[in-house]
Amino acid sequence: MTDHHTLTRSDGETLAFKRVEGTGYTVLWIGGFRSDMEGTKALALDAAARERGWSFVRYDHFAHGRSSGDWRQATIGRWRGDAIGLIDSLEGPIIPVGSSMGGWVALLAALARPERMAGLVLVNPAQDFTERLMWPSLDDPVRQAILRDGEATIVEEGLGEYVLTRRMFEEARDWLLLDRPIPIAASIHVLQGRADETVPWAHAVTLAERLTGGDVRLDLIEDGDHRLSTPRDLERLIEAVERMRSLNSRAAGPRTIAVERA
Repeated sequence: MTDHHTLTRSDGETLAFKRVEGTGYTVLWIGGFRSDMEGTKALALDAAARERGWSFVRYDHFAHGRSSGDWRQATIGRWRGDAIGLIDSLEGPIIPVGSSMGGWVALLAALARPERMAGLVLVNPAQDFTERLMWPSLDDPVRQAILRDGEATIVEEGLGEYVLTRRMFEEARDWLLLDRPIPIAASIHVLQGRADETVPWAHAVTLAERLTGGDVRLDLIEDGDHRLSTPRDLERLIEAVERMRSLNSRAAGPRTIAVERA
């Protein structure tokens, strides 16, 4: 059974989340930019949790879905802090499963709470996307409007109409990861579509190269797009989480990096 919950943050804002009671490590779904906890991958993991007896939590970021918050106040640091707050409210080891922007948030949470990590599963992770992917892709008039006015409204297929703020881009620079080693001891499994036009597969390769500490597995999915939500993609995701749940990621051993094509 899935329970509905609300976590109240120190400033009075609330995070909406749903939980499946189960055993073992808690699998924590961390969604993407402008995605909510009712997406295809989140629901597939929810169903798998009920069928397989996992402990599972999915939630909405600040200013997403059923959570509270003013979108214009949303930043990477805010989303990071909320993820850490949610982890702190749970018991035992956690397996964050981060999709796109949620991959960045999951990595930041792992750095902040290394003792809580039982492993990570990342789907087309978009670490540093504000600086390396989004800003360069914006039309120059949009960039100029953000710099001049502090914000600009854009319309994007699949994401609708929304505001991009200068504050979000500037604050995100405090949380960039790819310009230095990323010391995460827990094992990490990355699922990356080679046909992803939003987060290019080379972005995941750079991440694997920067990670230090635990084992890293990078699956390059030949025809995979940014959503990675086909039935086979969802099977891969569930299998990756199941494998991470059964892996003793805290055991000492030589570090390995594996790149596979699926």
